[in-house]
Order: sequence, then C-alpha cells, then structure tokens
Amino acid sequence: MKNLKMYINGKFVDGKSEKWIDVLNPSTEEVVRRQPEGTVEDVNEAIDAAEKAQDAWSKIPAIERGLYLHKMADGIRKHLDDFVDIIVKEQGKTQSWAKVEVGVTADYFDYMAGFARMIEGEVIPSDRRGETIILTKRPIGVAAGILPWNFPFFLIARKAGAALITGCTIVLKPSQLTPENCCRFAEIVDEIGLPAGVFNVITGKGSLVGNAMASSPKVGIVSLT
Repeated sequence: MKNLKMYINGKFVDGKSEKWIDVLNPSTEEVVRRQPEGTVEDVNEAIDAAEKAQDAWSKIPAIERGLYLHKMADGIRKHLDDFVDIIVKEQGKTQSWAKVEVGVTADYFDYMAGFARMIEGEVIPSDRRGETIILTKRPIGVAAGILPWNFPFFLIARKAGAALITGCTIVLKPSQLTPENCCRFAEIVDEIGLPAGVFNVITGKGSLVGNAMASSPKVGIVSLT
C-alpha cells in the first residue's frame, strides 16, 4: 500500500498527526492509497512557507514565471499515462475521459503561461495639473485552492496557473476522495525546480484543513470549487 505525502516548502512530508485517511477506488471500494490526515499545524506551516516565498516569486519577471508553467505542462504530457491511471482508479472516470482531462490540464498551464504578456497597468489623466496617475497591478499574496473530486486534476491548473503567473504563491488541498493526482503533480513541481514554498499541497478533511486555509489571515484569496 502506497502512502501519499504532502508537499510543504519544497519537501515531501507525512504531516504532524501521523494519522491516515484511506483512498478508495469507487468502482471496487478497494483501498488503493492512504493520505496523511493534515492538521492545522500542517496548514500553518504551508501558509507560512508560501508567505515567505511570495515576495521573491513576485519579483521574478512574469515571462520567467511562465516558463515554469510550460515545464509543468511538459511534465504532465510526459507522464500522461500515469495521471490517467491515477484518475481512473481514485475518481472513477473512464480512460477516455481521464485522458481528456489530463490533456486539457497541460494545455491550460500553457494557456496561463501566455498571460505573462498580458499583465499590464494604466496611465490615467489626472484632474490636477502636472500630475499623472499610474496604475500598476500587484500580486494578492498567498492563494488557497480547495479542489473538488469531479475534475480533480484540471482544477489544479485552474487555480495554480492563475496564481503563479500573477506572482502569487499557493497552498492546495485536494479532495480527500481524490488526492493522489495532486500529490503526483507535486512531484513534477519538485522536478522542475520551482522555488520552495511557491507551491504546497496539504491533504486531509475539508472541515479541518479547508477551514484552516480559508480562515487564515495570511491568505489573500481563496478559490473553492
């Protein structure tokens, strides 16, 4: 039985509770994996890491942040069959639909990388003489993404792609029903050398982990599906 790991500050960890939640194949009800039961302490550690990493990440030019997203897309395509098998086993999609989801996820990371050239400001005429108003856009800070079970892989890209390209860091919580695809994606993030703390994954119950993420004063925006 493979035990999944959370991904906090660039490291794969078991979590503080030393407790586990079974992941079932919905077609057979077989236990296929175990995930760490995350705690508030785990959440706070991940958010602190994301907060610490955010300033340096935001100072990287957007076009360079986009290169990381392209590498994520390439990694997904390289391991397409692995992700298809994971989604079929833990979520119950047919292979054909799982393949579509994986392919669209890779495409979406490429799509969001293109927004590096679209982060613009404005020059606004002032009512006062000799004054020009310049409007710039800045990252919100730490983003929290809470994922669903029905499109568990694609929603990683929907949440992380937008956050990362705009200079935000992110903490993701996959559904406790379908955590493996997100944990496996963290391996790609690690392989491409994304700076520690920029992308984090916490597994566990929404009532505890999701609530701690959504209520943290250090989180600037919450995306929930």
